[in-house]
Amino acid sequence: MERDPGRVEQEQAGGTTDVPDLLCDLRPHLSLSGTRLPNTCHGKPAQGWGAQGSQLAEGWNHGSRSVSTDLVLERCDLELEANGRDHHTADLCREKLVVRRGQPFWLTLHFEGRNYEAGVDSLTFCAVTGPAPSEDAGTKARFGLSDAVEEGAWVATVVDQQDSALSLQLRTPASSPIGLYRLSLEASTGYQGSSFVLGHFTLLFNAWCPADAVYLDSEEERREYVLTQQGFIYQGSAKFINRIPWNFGQFEDGILDICLMLLDVNPKFLRNAGRDCSRRSSPVYVGRVVSAMVNCNDDQGVLLGRWDNNYRDGISPMFWIGSVDILRRWKNDSCQRVKYGQCWVFAAVACTVLRCLGVPTRVVTNYNSAHDQNSNLLIEYFRNEFGEIQSDKSEMIWNFHCWVESWMTRPDLQPGYEGWQALDPTPQEKSEGTYCCGPVPVRAIKVGDLSTKYDAPFVFAEVNADVVDWIRQDDGSMHKSINHSLVVGQKISTKSVGRDEREDITHTYKYPEGSAEEREAFTRANRQNKLADKEETGVAMRIRAGQGMNRGSDFDVFAHITNNTAEDHAGCLLLCARTVSYNGILGPKCGTKDLLNFSLEPFSEKSIPLRILYEKYCDYLTESNLIKVRGLFVEPAANSYLLAERDIYLENPEIKIRILGEPKQNRKLVAEVSLWNPLTVPLSGCTFTVEGAGLTKEQKTVEIPHPVEAGEEVKARVDLLPLNAGRHKLVVNFESDRLKAVKGFRNVIVNTS
Repeated sequence: MERDPGRVEQEQAGGTTDVPDLLCDLRPHLSLSGTRLPNTCHGKPAQGWGAQGSQLAEGWNHGSRSVSTDLVLERCDLELEANGRDHHTADLCREKLVVRRGQPFWLTLHFEGRNYEAGVDSLTFCAVTGPAPSEDAGTKARFGLSDAVEEGAWVATVVDQQDSALSLQLRTPASSPIGLYRLSLEASTGYQGSSFVLGHFTLLFNAWCPADAVYLDSEEERREYVLTQQGFIYQGSAKFINRIPWNFGQFEDGILDICLMLLDVNPKFLRNAGRDCSRRSSPVYVGRVVSAMVNCNDDQGVLLGRWDNNYRDGISPMFWIGSVDILRRWKNDSCQRVKYGQCWVFAAVACTVLRCLGVPTRVVTNYNSAHDQNSNLLIEYFRNEFGEIQSDKSEMIWNFHCWVESWMTRPDLQPGYEGWQALDPTPQEKSEGTYCCGPVPVRAIKVGDLSTKYDAPFVFAEVNADVVDWIRQDDGSMHKSINHSLVVGQKISTKSVGRDEREDITHTYKYPEGSAEEREAFTRANRQNKLADKEETGVAMRIRAGQGMNRGSDFDVFAHITNNTAEDHAGCLLLCARTVSYNGILGPKCGTKDLLNFSLEPFSEKSIPLRILYEKYCDYLTESNLIKVRGLFVEPAANSYLLAERDIYLENPEIKIRILGEPKQNRKLVAEVSLWNPLTVPLSGCTFTVEGAGLTKEQKTVEIPHPVEAGEEVKARVDLLPLNAGRHKLVVNFESDRLKAVKGFRNVIVNTS
């Protein structure tokens, strides 16, 4: 006879026990990842806790009641649809129960023969998580039926009773550890009773519950930072901000199991699983674990970082358009690191994991971001007489840098530091011996409180470090140059709530420049040199960009120099353009101009053009599409050095996306994607890759079999099958031999069938 996989059986006369591993084994959640649990549990009395090591409960019979009056559970309905709706987990509750802590959830017990009788029968529930559950650690709870809701306790309440069905509400404390739980029931009548495994459920943080540490009081923000599965990440430069679409996909098939797996292979779990599972009650702890596990520098983490533009044995960081493919690759390859990531990829994957676990999270981008290795809050560049950086230093200014912010309380810190916390999963410096960063309150960064946990000095430097340029003279001595063109920590950006627009959040990290509050913050941070007056000479220079700065085109940039003094200024003007990666690594020169006899009359200004040709930069432009333009004006008579730099972002061609047909739920849909080749040479090896939460179950790639000639359009069609009604984003990436990492997106509103 074929056995029902959800049935728990025991012969009442002390015979055999048949308890499926699926229901009774709660080893690390890793062992259950990808396993489908039944919606209902059919069961007769069971014996043994399986891997829990404690007795599930034998049937006992010491009283005078007959066996025929035993309370026997036929099945348990976990009410997936109702709970998924109430807990904002409908996308996760198709085949298993996923609920949020601090909020009641429903289940219905169906008994054989007769129903529960108050005063006659006793029902006791047991919920456990982790491989070594303990009531002291908060990973095990035993509780009975109660009419009163006790704050901070597990509670079961009868809601309705009809025929042989008993409808219950179970409430978990808002401080419970998150993770996979097993729920069982002990039913006793007099001196006899039996135990039943009701099933498993996953408990998440709850931004809707005021008692939860991640509570957000804005429904619009909860939807954006917990439920929204698509968004934007900002790149480019401070003067030309470029956004790329990203499919976070935190509710896509298998992602929750992968997030639980990530927690279960972290080194803290492997060292002490009981303590780790207990500490999962804290979003501060979970955030720190996720920050460490998204990179693989210390552990079996998800992504390997690489910044040298050599990605032949993996996938270029610029290729990715979503987190889902990355996390699935990691899981399917037995937790082997995925090659490769850079800052926005690390941040986006962390955002997916934290949103999936219920922590409100957003990706932020800081332009002109300092990497201060020695914690002196100072970035020093040493240059030769032409203004070229000489020292191969790890301390650099990144064109932009991405991290995440997560919303939570900080009971471990003084009041006022709740709210957004910065977490940085990109492996840069070790924190308490591990490559992770944060969480640190954004508020602490703004007020200059560098003693705050965790890693406040590093994050403060990212947005506030001073930059000093030293020019080596002919005699070998170093001369400090004037450079007002580079200000660390600009245009800190994130996606707006509910809109496809950029929100500037710089003011949450920094006070206005020159304000009394800024002076107070720098004084508190012991940054007195930041308050020193900037040296002025009356001569200023800045780099201006021309029009039509598109990849594949020739274009002009200009050194604009102003003399605000009553004196002549004469010397040499050196202009240079070089390709550059977003993290500041310079490539070959692609344009130079040296004016050895340059002069400025009193109260005058000049604009000197520098032509940059495609044929000069085409073979060296990185996938960041950035060119650094530098101007150095040297006045030998005054022993003065005036430096100006600017990063120029070259725009990619637009990907056009047409939706053919009316988007309806569970009905096939076709998307047509196209792009014009803007280059003067053909494109070979062309592919379009598309994905979108709610529109495709997995990433799809279309290869173009023939080269695309210069000025030609390339088109492809992709089949979609929208599973969910509502607003979704289709995200597209285009790759070829000479034009890479071109991104596009289209909002698609899917109606119900």
